[in-house]
Amino acid sequence: AVAAAMRLGAVLGALRPALPLLLGLSLGCSLSLLRASWSHGAAEERCLAPGPPALPARGAPPEAAEGRPGPGHEDFRPRIVPYYRDPNKPYKKVLRTRYIQTELGFHERLFVAVLTSKATLNTLAVAVNKTVAHHFPRLLYFTGLRSAKVPHGMVLVAHGDERPIWLMYETMNYIHQHFGSDYDWFYIMQDDTYAQAEQVKALVTHLSINQDVYLGRAEEFIGGDEQARYCHGGFGYLLSRSLLLKLHPHLDSCRNEILSVRPDEWLGRCIIDFLGISCVSQLQGQHYHTYELAKNTEPEKEEEEEFQAALAVHPVSDMTLMYRLHKQFSRIQLDRVYQEIQDLQMQIRNLTALTPAGEAGVTWPVGINAPFLPKSRFEVISWDYFTEQHLFSCPDGSPKCELSGASKADVSEIIESAVEQLNRLYQPLLRFSKRQLLNGYRRFDPTRGMEYTLDLLLEAATQKGHSRVLAKRVSLVRPLSKVEIIPMPYVTEATRVQLVLPLTVQDLDFVANFLDMFAMNTLDTHDNALLTLLFIYHPYDAQRVGQVDVFAGVKAMVGELEKRYAEVKIPWISVKTEVPSQVKLMDIVSKKHPVDTLFFLASVWTEINMEFLNRCRMNTISNWQVFFPVHFQEFNPALVYRGEQTASSNTDFLRDGHFDRHSFAEACFYNSDYMTARTKLAADILDRDEVLESMEVFDVFLHYSGLHLFRAVEPGLVQKYTLRSCNPRLSEELYHRCVLSNLEGLASRSHLAMALFEQEQANST
Repeated sequence: AVAAAMRLGAVLGALRPALPLLLGLSLGCSLSLLRASWSHGAAEERCLAPGPPALPARGAPPEAAEGRPGPGHEDFRPRIVPYYRDPNKPYKKVLRTRYIQTELGFHERLFVAVLTSKATLNTLAVAVNKTVAHHFPRLLYFTGLRSAKVPHGMVLVAHGDERPIWLMYETMNYIHQHFGSDYDWFYIMQDDTYAQAEQVKALVTHLSINQDVYLGRAEEFIGGDEQARYCHGGFGYLLSRSLLLKLHPHLDSCRNEILSVRPDEWLGRCIIDFLGISCVSQLQGQHYHTYELAKNTEPEKEEEEEFQAALAVHPVSDMTLMYRLHKQFSRIQLDRVYQEIQDLQMQIRNLTALTPAGEAGVTWPVGINAPFLPKSRFEVISWDYFTEQHLFSCPDGSPKCELSGASKADVSEIIESAVEQLNRLYQPLLRFSKRQLLNGYRRFDPTRGMEYTLDLLLEAATQKGHSRVLAKRVSLVRPLSKVEIIPMPYVTEATRVQLVLPLTVQDLDFVANFLDMFAMNTLDTHDNALLTLLFIYHPYDAQRVGQVDVFAGVKAMVGELEKRYAEVKIPWISVKTEVPSQVKLMDIVSKKHPVDTLFFLASVWTEINMEFLNRCRMNTISNWQVFFPVHFQEFNPALVYRGEQTASSNTDFLRDGHFDRHSFAEACFYNSDYMTARTKLAADILDRDEVLESMEVFDVFLHYSGLHLFRAVEPGLVQKYTLRSCNPRLSEELYHRCVLSNLEGLASRSHLAMALFEQEQANST
């Protein structure tokens, strides 16, 4: 018995820690069973209750009475649409937009309309355009009558009548017709209004798009209902997309039935009478702050909180006042940002002190990422040395070049900022002035920004007038700012690409592979791409073309392709020249194609594929951007593999080679953009055609067009290794670039070192 009691005590002692868990589980199971029995009993009572079935509330759909969502909830009910393809109809390739925003039907955020007039178009409207237009994604100007010349950079819509009510009516119709389905919010302002663009954009991000919004400075109607309000047009007002869609069917009735002198009162009365919505100055916790300027106001002296918090200021009497307001509000915004930065830095210091690293974990500058730490010597970011006159790391590879342009402005700004920071730190005890920049170093760290180290020769003056010359080293960082998404025009993949392939006698061995890849990746797949060949004859070969045509074999290959693909025609153009200038060749091709042609200037080593052609279409935008891809050049297999079998698996794709940044042979651009830039070039060089021999198409767009030049690595363009022939008749820069391309395309440094090592071993034995 004693032994049994001891065993029982041991078991209870072992189970003692688990007793709370067991009690909790048993109690939970009991409560759940009890609740299930209650629910079951209540359900049976409802089902067996006598009397007629309960009717739904008035206006409620039958589905809602049965517990199912009604018609208003159809957007939230998942539906599976089965795919069916009629076997009797031919297969048609589906071109997708590649923009998820387009396929899902998303809208842009904000559209801005500015009401102006013929009298103020070249004054106040221009001031609005220069101060706030670049902050809004889309801004249009609406006027009754337009002047003879529209200011540059402004999109103007003229309705043909200066009557204020007619202008408002036509403007609302135009906005609904052209932008009603594209934007969520519509902000309407006058040209005598200064609006803080960033504040307006922040306002719409905090408002729900599912409500009918009429937001602005609420004003009472003269002699009207005390409860009804309209939004004062001078301070701007915000309309939601849902309100605009509901208002549009009633605009004609409002024009015929509502009499008013002011367009903002007319619009407010129209919204109230037909939609029952009054203007509000506060919605969803957001306030629409405004400020009314008095006569002879000095914006620089305005210290009121109401002024600093204003989203819109009215009335602005002239252009100068508009610019002064913009300067003052920009200064206020900068002060707020600097104060926020200081507050955040203080919080970071306080929190870092509580971490295991302590105060030593605080990076400099506070809040900026720590410098990049390389894991090997190949990841070390080198410093560029500079003085106030010269840069010792030049883009063309030369050891020394003159400091000019953006680099000179950058260095001057950094030196000025360094002296200013020193004075701010040591004043009023010391006052520094720059004597000379002794040494300057800079490097770009992709994790934090541009770093600078300056050795400055300074003159330090005390309050008593004593001065001394001393050298001081300072470090500065220009951090990477907020990433900005640049709005781009809409493009699709349906554009036809016109390939242009220049050929010389040295390229004959590679033409067959190019044509085979073109046929397999474009003709067999029915891609919307055409090909034009450009035969470049040497004068000697051109004289003997009747007896021996050096391009006869290529023409025969083209004939075979045209027989195999009956609907395809591959034209060719013959040119006689000793110096095959890329610009001169494009001049000939450009004249033989329409202005809306999308050119892809290819090389004979290019392997065409659909993936790259789609990127060519997407990255080239008419009157906006041209695309110069950087192709991937494979290394010399004799040096890389040294007799071993070359790797052919997909895992080794883009491994044994490099992106050739010295080559500008491939380019995508529209003919209209090339013709515009070429016209400016012709006016600059006059009749000096020899200048064209030292230029490429890239130089034409770089110096004679205002377009974006998109230069990026392109993994879809892979070229096999070959030793290119560099024409010594070209300019020194082009010839030097060709030689560098050949040299860097041999092999990597490790492969070259291994080849030299093996050669030395072979020579020593």
